[in-house]
Amino acid sequence: MRTLSRLLGVRKKQLFYLVLSIIIISILLIIKNVYSDSGGGEEEQSTSHSLVLQRIPKPKTEEKQVRQVIKQIINPHPNYCAHVFYYMWWGNPEHDDQWVHWNHRFLSHWDPNTAKQYPQGTHEPPDDLGSSFYPELGPYSSKDPEVIDTHMQQIRDADIGVVVVSWYPQGLGDENGKPVDPLIPVLLDKAHEYSLKVALHIEPYTGRSARTVLKDIEYLHRHYASHPAYFKISVSGKDALPVVYIYDSYKTPASDWAEIFSHRGFLSIRGTKNDIVAVSLFVHKDHESLVTKGGFNGFYTYFTTDRFSFGSSLKNWKYLSEFASRNRLLFIPSVGPGYDDSQVRPWNQVNWRNRESGMYYTRSFKAAISLRPRFLSISTFNEWHEGTQIEPAVPKEREDGDAYLDYSPADSDYYLQQTAENLQHFQCTYYL
Repeated sequence: MRTLSRLLGVRKKQLFYLVLSIIIISILLIIKNVYSDSGGGEEEQSTSHSLVLQRIPKPKTEEKQVRQVIKQIINPHPNYCAHVFYYMWWGNPEHDDQWVHWNHRFLSHWDPNTAKQYPQGTHEPPDDLGSSFYPELGPYSSKDPEVIDTHMQQIRDADIGVVVVSWYPQGLGDENGKPVDPLIPVLLDKAHEYSLKVALHIEPYTGRSARTVLKDIEYLHRHYASHPAYFKISVSGKDALPVVYIYDSYKTPASDWAEIFSHRGFLSIRGTKNDIVAVSLFVHKDHESLVTKGGFNGFYTYFTTDRFSFGSSLKNWKYLSEFASRNRLLFIPSVGPGYDDSQVRPWNQVNWRNRESGMYYTRSFKAAISLRPRFLSISTFNEWHEGTQIEPAVPKEREDGDAYLDYSPADSDYYLQQTAENLQHFQCTYYL
């Protein structure tokens, strides 16, 4: 009886949102008609010759924007079981006094003889980027508040609920970038405006160890964990804890991780104010022991090049799902639209994966969803160097005449649309 009452309550709520949506559409249509009848959209423009009337073209995305507003009214929360990897290491002269990451150098092959066969040096923005695709926003800065706002809107429109941001400790960044920690408070606030959640993705850094990561976790709890936008979940029926992804976790021995993540560890955070849900990267099959002996709560696969590694191979996901189930671990498969790092690793053809007009993406989604994981991750929103982005891209030619790849004949936001469509088949049983 209680279940029936709850169901009726849900249906009444959905009916309310539907009626509200119809009212909003009606109002928008009335405004649009009045606007058109009154000659709206025309503005006086002064020229050196005369006073002329110039019609301002209505944006082509008007209908799409209305649909998005209605969608958010009917479904006020995105899918918090869908996580996307996000990068804030991009910079340009306007906001950062220099190009950052867009001018990435070509990485040399480890064999000197092979390396001689491929381009050397660095890219020269704004027309020559270290990417096979060209962003619709141009070579932007991650510091730009308008860019952050646009990204959060796009992620929300794609029905993704959690932004997993690449992170380094205070004062640190990757070898090609600047520190990103100062941007996290801005990201949290902006994500909150769009009902999104944020989780940190701890990157490798010089001197990183289990003990330095412990300090990172303590820092996270002091500065970010209390923010309403930080993503927390409950495991084993316990209180909700902050989720933290740890990239390249296999570079640290399982015994070291066990010091902080095992209940018996000398520096264990389990059951303390610094406890977290620790998610390990899983690349090779022997990483099973890393996850279990290291005391992790689960693992993700990140790489989306099918057959590149054991973890990234779709045919192995059923095995990984069963392994996770046996050991009461979270299995978070990573799906992606393709892979092309030819503007950074031009010798890496064996790992490039064509997008196949979206079919590659759909196959990986189907493979993940069929296993009914609690969460899935998307690689990536904006890792432009490796061509795994779902962020909008546009056609453009390079200075040498070669063209960037794009999503033609589909729209620039095709992969955002496709993400939302695929996520309709991924029912999230976890809501905040």
